[in-house]
Amino acid sequence: MDFGPRALIDLSAVRHNLERVRQAAPASRVMAVIKANGYGHGLVRIAAALGGADALAVARVPEAIVLRRAGFAGTLVVLEGCFESGELRAAAEHHLTLVIHSEEQLRLLGAERLARPVACWLKVDTGMHRIGFRWDRAANAYRTLCELPSVKASPGLMSHLASADDLADDLTREQTRRLHAVAGEAGAEALSIANSAGILCWPETRRDWVRPGLMIYGISPMLGGRGSDWDLRPAMTLMSRLIAVTRLKAGDRIGYGGIWTCPEDMPVGVVAIGYGDGYPRHAGSGTPVLVGRRRAPIVGRVSMDMISVDLRGCPGAGVGDPVVLWGEGLPVEEIAEHAGTISYELVCGVTSRVDILESDAATVLQEARA
Repeated sequence: MDFGPRALIDLSAVRHNLERVRQAAPASRVMAVIKANGYGHGLVRIAAALGGADALAVARVPEAIVLRRAGFAGTLVVLEGCFESGELRAAAEHHLTLVIHSEEQLRLLGAERLARPVACWLKVDTGMHRIGFRWDRAANAYRTLCELPSVKASPGLMSHLASADDLADDLTREQTRRLHAVAGEAGAEALSIANSAGILCWPETRRDWVRPGLMIYGISPMLGGRGSDWDLRPAMTLMSRLIAVTRLKAGDRIGYGGIWTCPEDMPVGVVAIGYGDGYPRHAGSGTPVLVGRRRAPIVGRVSMDMISVDLRGCPGAGVGDPVVLWGEGLPVEEIAEHAGTISYELVCGVTSRVDILESDAATVLQEARA
C-alpha cells in the first residue's frame, strides 16, 4: 500500500470535457491550452488525450519541442512567441505556430532568414493590458506581419479576455467589439478570443477558434462556480492516506503555533500531504477533505509533509484509509476558496514529490470512496 500522495489523472474526463467544448461552440475550431505541464496534469499525457482538438497551445517553445519529440504531429501554437533567433529557427524547424505580440518580435521575424515560413497569430491588446498590440494600432502591425516573407499567408488575430469570469463586467463585450473592429480594418479572417469562460457564457466570443484551458481539466472558469455546473468532470483527484489516528484531550493544541484547540476529547487524523507536495499552506482550519466518503475539516496549520484533520465525523477511520484532497467528490474550486487562491494555482502547483498516475473514472471513484 502506497502511503504517499498521488494524483490520479482521469483521461476519459479530459476527453469528455473536450466534447463539452465542442457542444458549447459547435461552429468553432478548438485550440486546447496545455501549458504549465498540462495545468499540472502532465504535458504529454494530456496532449495524447486531446487528439480530438484542432490544435494545442503551450506558453513557450521548449514545451512545444517536448511534444514534437514525443511524436505529436498536429498544430502547436506558442502563446508567448519567440524572443531570439535561435528560438525562431527552432520554431520553424519544428513547424510551430507563433503568436506575435510585440514590435521586437516583428523585427526578429523580418530580420531572420528561415528555412521555411512560419504560421502566426497576431496578439491584440483589447483591454487586458498585458501583452499584445494595442487595438487602435494593431491593424498596421497585422499588415506588416502579412508582408514578411518568413510568415505564412493569412495570419490570425488573437486576444485574451480579462474579466469573462464575471458576468456583470461589460469589458468582455468591449474587448470583443475591439477585436472585430481590428479584423475589419486589417482584413483578417481567423479570430480567436474565447477562453473557457467565453465559451461557456459569452456567445459573441465564440469565433473561428476557441481556446479552452481550465474547463478541459473539469474546473469552472466562473466566479464562485463549480465544474459540475457545466457537466465538466474533474481530471485530477489528489489523494493520500491517513498515517496516524490519535485520541486527543479537550484543550490540546494542534500543530505549529497551536492555533487550533480541541474543544473536547476527540480523534484527530494525520494525512501524508503538505505544502511540500503542493497542498496550499494557507488552507485554514475548516478546509474539507474526504476520508473515505465522509467530509472532515482540517485543524491547525498545514505543514510541509502533513495535515491534521478532525475525525469526529468519521467513526472507524484508521491508518491507511484513503483521503481525497480535491477532485472526485470534492471540487478543487472549493479548496481554492478556503485557501484564498484560484484553482489554477492548486492544480499547477502539485510538486514532483507526488506520483502522477493515469487512471479511469471507475478507479478514481473506487479509490476515493473506499
